[in-house]
Amino acid sequence: MLKKIGLIIAIGLSLSTSVFGMEAKTAEPSNGRYQSCLLQGIQKSFNLDENGADALLRKAAELEPDNPMAYALQAMLHLFAYEMCFTLEQRRKEKEAIFFYTGEALARGEKRLFANPRDSQVYFAVALAKIARVHWAISEKRYLVMAQETFNVWNSLEAAKSADPANYDADYLTGFLRYTIDHFRGVTGWLSSLLITQGNRQKGLQELQAAAQKGILMRDMAQIQLAGIYLAYEKQPARSLAIIEPLRKKYPDNYSFHFMQGLALMELRRFAEAQAVAEEIRERISAGKPPYVRELEPRYFLLAGRIAQKKKEYDRAGAFYQKAMADSSFYNVRTAARALLYLGTLADLRRDRKTALEYYNRVANMQGVDAGARLEAQRYGKSPYRENGE
Repeated sequence: MLKKIGLIIAIGLSLSTSVFGMEAKTAEPSNGRYQSCLLQGIQKSFNLDENGADALLRKAAELEPDNPMAYALQAMLHLFAYEMCFTLEQRRKEKEAIFFYTGEALARGEKRLFANPRDSQVYFAVALAKIARVHWAISEKRYLVMAQETFNVWNSLEAAKSADPANYDADYLTGFLRYTIDHFRGVTGWLSSLLITQGNRQKGLQELQAAAQKGILMRDMAQIQLAGIYLAYEKQPARSLAIIEPLRKKYPDNYSFHFMQGLALMELRRFAEAQAVAEEIRERISAGKPPYVRELEPRYFLLAGRIAQKKKEYDRAGAFYQKAMADSSFYNVRTAARALLYLGTLADLRRDRKTALEYYNRVANMQGVDAGARLEAQRYGKSPYRENGE
């Protein structure tokens, strides 16, 4: 979940019609034009228009070259693109861009804070830039870099809130960290070894909810994280669906919302609707109209398998999971791991414990697996999966 919608922080924002109604000739203060470019760039990023987002964020940087926020958002934009890459060459280019824009944001942030050490927005921009480095470090297994930067992120967030308690964008990141640390307590890896703050499920949810209601730059991202948390961890699919459906309409080209909607409908046992969503995804992939490219097929197979398994069509579910694993490319590692995990659950449902354990062990030993899949594999390795045992 926390990619993507898992441990990935993308760029999101709820935009008013007044912002998009502005014309280029309208007289407005520089800061107003700057904010307009940021907001529109964030929206384009969320709708998977990287080139459009890049152009608007570059324009913002031209308007206020000393302001670190546009550069921090560029770093996040390229982090998002890095996670979505289907070629290693493109991933290399995105990594270079992450480091360039992170460096630019931090250099400008340092100068701004020297002049005004109580600038809450600059502290938040610095935290965003460092988050980009943290997530790159996680994906590249650079754990020392990860530990150092995560500690710095938390310090920047605390400074942002101290300078301005009403900075609800900072609440998104603090809430996300508090909840995630609490949920993954004891998991081998960075969250178990790097307790930058005490995990706190309830406080984390409260901060995410505040950001989802009152945030500026991170409002939509906070909503997405809440939707994922309600769906995967809090077992409240109705609350998740209530968030996902408006976002899907707002960002029709972002296929992640389609996949999430299908899963939420499945959990609500609204199978006909879930299958309709899955079929729509399949048709768009078959049509080959970007961003619905062939490389998304394994994710479709995984969704179709989950729906079939929920309907107790176990043979059909297993066939879909096998198809989801067929693509051995680097970008499909997380999907393949999930397919293995669910094949293990099917084996447990058939009381074939030996086969189930083989699948769970493969997941636990795979490289590049998300923490959630690894945690579930470890749990089901200790206690067999049952129909209501997630």
